[in-house]
Amino acid sequence: MGLFSKKPAPEAKAEETKNVANTGADKSAEAKAAPSAANDTKAQEAVAQKPQAAPKADPAPEKPVDPATEKELKLFAEKCEKIFTEIKKDIIGQTEVVQFTIIAIIAGGNVLLEGAPGLGKTRLVRSLGNVFDLPFSRIQFTPDLMPADVTGTNIITKDENGNSKFEFQKGPIFSNIVLADEINRATPKTQAALLEAMQEHKVTVMGVSRKLDEPFFVLATQNPIEQDGTYPLPEAQMDRFMFKILVPNPSAEELGQIVTMTQKTMDEVAVAACNGEELLRMRAVAKTIPIAKEILDYAMVMIASTHPRSEIATETTKKYIREGASPRAAQALITAAKVRALIKGRYNVSYEDINALAIPVLRHRIKLGFEAVTSKMNADDVVAALIKDLNNANKSSTSLFDKKKK
Repeated sequence: MGLFSKKPAPEAKAEETKNVANTGADKSAEAKAAPSAANDTKAQEAVAQKPQAAPKADPAPEKPVDPATEKELKLFAEKCEKIFTEIKKDIIGQTEVVQFTIIAIIAGGNVLLEGAPGLGKTRLVRSLGNVFDLPFSRIQFTPDLMPADVTGTNIITKDENGNSKFEFQKGPIFSNIVLADEINRATPKTQAALLEAMQEHKVTVMGVSRKLDEPFFVLATQNPIEQDGTYPLPEAQMDRFMFKILVPNPSAEELGQIVTMTQKTMDEVAVAACNGEELLRMRAVAKTIPIAKEILDYAMVMIASTHPRSEIATETTKKYIREGASPRAAQALITAAKVRALIKGRYNVSYEDINALAIPVLRHRIKLGFEAVTSKMNADDVVAALIKDLNNANKSSTSLFDKKKK
């Protein structure tokens, strides 16, 4: 028996939307499932095969979609198609990066991009600003950057009578799309200036809180921690990113296309495909997507089982994970899965959505133990092995939850 004691009804096959994000987008985590060469043979076997299928067939929607909702879904699909079409005018390749970034923006989350300099991360943000017709600002993080350089500060000005007064000068954080470039080059004190803005969408300076305009989205880039001049981000800040996305180097063919495109112009050519009001509407529509109890339980078990001291921890967790994911991981997984379902043309969340998003949601939220390091397993390998454990589990999610209640 699989993870669930009750076998859900087969999912009604939904018609896919028009090639929303390139045919390669469904391979979001396959490339990361194979581990590096390891001395530990058992560790290699645990991640040798990336889980592809759901534990069982996905449940069908509980009730038919009403005409009003169907109209909203059609508009959602049309907007997504326009968004991806415009971004492809500026970005060559990077299908997975673009897809996850768009999912996070619609879901209302923040994204951390990790990759070497010069891979187009800044260009992606500028293109997103054009496509969503939203103002964006760029903050170049350096070791001497101060928190006031990010949030803003009070300055002394003169009024019409010549009297001195304090006036708040807004920092670059007061924008709809904020690029925190090379965030891990700044000191922890400056990094912490983003914490409140990322989670609560407000900034407090000298005891006064100021709300940020919606929609608000932080896209931070960081260099690999092995490079010189970097400071590792604290767990509290990492947890505020919905996804951590690894930006790969382009292939030789893609590199040729990039050079050819930039020889014509270095400017972005994408035009507006969605405005802020429409984006907020798309976000509201995504929240209405139903999720079956079996799939919700599967996702919650996945997050809870990342804790090695949990009663439902898997063998992979106990062996390779030192600290598990927070409740924010569960919130991010479900919220993003609803958006992905709509992009794929479905009005219900499937197991495929949960499995496809598990790696970008969890790779920066789990702390690996000594055994993982010695086995040369990274976070992607461990999450892939964890999904495989869950899919092969002999207990149902219902019994697992009942066990926790007792």
